[in-house]
Amino acid sequence: MQTQQTFGDPLSLSLAPIGPRAGATRGEPVESATVLSDHDSVETGVWEVTPGTFPGRKSGLQETFVVLAGSGTITGSEGDIVELHPGAVVHQPDGWHGVWDVVETVRKAYVVTRAH
Repeated sequence: MQTQQTFGDPLSLSLAPIGPRAGATRGEPVESATVLSDHDSVETGVWEVTPGTFPGRKSGLQETFVVLAGSGTITGSEGDIVELHPGAVVHQPDGWHGVWDVVETVRKAYVVTRAH
């Protein structure tokens, strides 16, 4: 039987600690997340990180996410800047890399598609 899941308030969803974000150049950002679904090449979940600046990279996967809370920017290696705010929808293709600068704790709902 296939049962759908409903999360009425993703901001109150309990997340599991991951730990300090590697490579931080400002602050001491800490990550937490909850995987909602992980089937074949697709994973969905909710992820959060506290303020700080750190590198990000997509290798062997692509991600689309919507920011649920928080603020900051993501600067891609080509100099493109994405403003993070509630409601912002972001797509990072396989091979993307850049720098996250989180000002206020960011929580996002994400879909990751892994390369075959």
